Parts: sequence; C-alpha cells; structure tokens
Amino acid sequence: QVQLVESGGGLVQAGGSLRLSCAASGRRFSGNAMGWYRQAPGKQRELVATITSTGSTNYADSVKGRFTISRDNAENTAYLQMNGLKPEDTAIYYCNVLLGPRPILVWGQGTQVTVSS
Repeated sequence: QVQLVESGGGLVQAGGSLRLSCAASGRRFSGNAMGWYRQAPGKQRELVATITSTGSTNYADSVKGRFTISRDNAENTAYLQMNGLKPEDTAIYYCNVLLGPRPILVWGQGTQVTVSS
C-alpha cells in the first residue's frame, strides 16, 4: 500500500527554522515530481513548492527565498527546509507525488507548523 508520512513540524518563533520530511512507501517515486502543500485554518490547501525528478524546483511567491525543497531518491523522501518563518506560514503541511500538475496519492496526515509572533 502506497503511503505518505510527513514529519518535522512543530512550534517555532517568528524568524526560526524547521525542516520537514516526507517519506513515501509502497513504491518508488524517483521518476515523479513531488510537491509540498499547506492548509491554514479556514483556507484551501495551497501548493508551496515542487521538485521534479531531475531536481528542478519551483516555489510559491510567498515562500521564495525562504523555503528550499529537496529530495533523496535513494530514500524515497522529500524535504522542505523552512527558514525565516512567519506567523502566516502557520498551517498543516502535506506532501504528495505529482503526475503533471496533479497530486496522485491519498493525502497523509500532514505535519503541523505553528509560528508564533
């Protein structure tokens, strides 16, 4: 069974950093792009960053220059390094495997990131 497990969230003060991890199990996804998403209370889930199978990256304007997405194909894992965190980054963060622009797996439970001012 294919499964996504996100981890690494927590409570941090504004300006702090966190590194999120996303482990995919059940099959290998080295040939797929992967993406990090987030959903804040009362808002829709939004795409934060993507990384292709060859390592090309793309970011939402709101996180450019602060967040870095990476992946380890050998470990079937994606990461999101978040620096300069702001209170508006508070959300549940999710990852997924992409086919074209679309996430294709059942969403995991996500990991909560809370940034205090």
